[in-house]
Amino acid sequence: MTSLNALSTGFVAAPQASADVAPMDLIFIEGFTGQTVIGIHDTELHRPQPIVIDLHAGLMRSRACDTDRIGDTIDYGVVRERLQRLLAEHKVQLLEAFAETIAEILIGEFGARWVRVKVVKPRKFDDVQAVGVQIERFAPAAEPAPRSATVLQVIGGGMVPGSHP
Repeated sequence: MTSLNALSTGFVAAPQASADVAPMDLIFIEGFTGQTVIGIHDTELHRPQPIVIDLHAGLMRSRACDTDRIGDTIDYGVVRERLQRLLAEHKVQLLEAFAETIAEILIGEFGARWVRVKVVKPRKFDDVQAVGVQIERFAPAAEPAPRSATVLQVIGGGMVPGSHP
């Protein structure tokens, strides 16, 4: 349940670890600003307008904590480049669809287990600081190996013709 304080500040905590869930590390980019053509009104469809993106991508305890290697985590520099490319190439009209595309990229291309994406049009109206959307998504649960394949691996383990223990 979201608290009144969370609603007023716009901050909602990331999923919490429990005894049956591994710790989660968050990689984030806040205040990414770019220009893109997005919207549904005629005034929005002919020239780029500014948008601001905040994103948080969760990994189950990043291996980079132990290895100190960028290949063992999400490289936010590469994510930034991907966002720049998305601004130029996307074909969606709604911020919701744009945020969903970002979430799919973070999960599908970067291996995030959980994401929060906020997309804002600053100063869209003279009397409003910003309008936008914020979404959260979880990666699909990994498919368990078929039980029959696991049983066959156990039964057949070490039973190679011509080999001796």
